[in-house]
Amino acid sequence: MICVKETKGEQYEAAKHFGVYGLQKITEAQSKRTTVCYSYFQPDGGAELGSSPKERIYYVVKGSITVSGGSERHVLDEGDLVYIAPQEERDVLVNGGNPAEVLVLIVTP
Repeated sequence: MICVKETKGEQYEAAKHFGVYGLQKITEAQSKRTTVCYSYFQPDGGAELGSSPKERIYYVVKGSITVSGGSERHVLDEGDLVYIAPQEERDVLVNGGNPAEVLVLIVTP
């Protein structure tokens, strides 16, 4: 088992993100295939269009974000989530001028 208390984790900066900081709660080194991060998106924060070879799930804990890619655009509010397949392009923007908190699950094939 891996137990991580609320205030614990390794601080990280995600590539191609702006106005975002976060804590890695569980890393691949600990779990072998899964990374769990808690991301704090500041007002007007987000992520540039990009893709990854890893699967991702974004679960909105607080606030609202828009995740777009290709012809899709999803407005996610508290309690909503989106699954992003490997190599699927997406960008992220915070909605409403308020911060957002997002639980991010990343799975390595």
